[in-house]
Amino acid sequence: MIKFFEHYNPMNSNQSKSSEKNIKWHELSIDRKKLEAMHGHKGMVIWFTGLSGAGKSTLANALNEALHLKGISTYVLDGDNIRHGLCKDLGFSDSDREENIRRIGEVANLFMDAGIVAITAFVSPFKADRDKVRSIIGNNDFIEIYCAADLSVCEKRDTKGLYKKARLGEIKEFTGISSPYEIPENPEISINTGTIALTDSVKQIIDYLNENNLISITNNLSQ
Repeated sequence: MIKFFEHYNPMNSNQSKSSEKNIKWHELSIDRKKLEAMHGHKGMVIWFTGLSGAGKSTLANALNEALHLKGISTYVLDGDNIRHGLCKDLGFSDSDREENIRRIGEVANLFMDAGIVAITAFVSPFKADRDKVRSIIGNNDFIEIYCAADLSVCEKRDTKGLYKKARLGEIKEFTGISSPYEIPENPEISINTGTIALTDSVKQIIDYLNENNLISITNNLSQ
């Protein structure tokens, strides 16, 4: 067994195909249903998408706090944070962006399977990639939230100076400038984060969760 791992090269397609024949799904006795019963709510994935500076991370964190105060088990997967670890080997080419989102989709799916509300904040610019994640998660458990701030608003909020660098050509393949962002066609929720206050944005999401019987919580977020 030790020799196998010493000589195994995951980039070798023949080895990969051969090893896949020996991999089988292992059913666990403590499944999603039991874990959701323990948490007292269902697991799901709340997926924030939008341009850089649209307020995805800010809104994801505010929603996380609101749900946490109500006893909901949550975890936030943030774009910048993930690229410090799980996806630090990836750049920003179209193929790397695709792989970045695929990995996050799989990780979010694991959190959901554990009965946790996984909240993600990623630009995730391409519709095909977001659709792949939806297919991994399942349509009933995937809540796509489009943070619909205009490009001009996002540029004004540019605390990192990324848009300025992109305009000067110092950053290549920057979404909204030199790389496209494909607006969601039918997101579960669309929020104009350029004009709507943060508390109102959180309330809009809480209302959706309540109205669709996904989680039963009150809107008085101060309690």
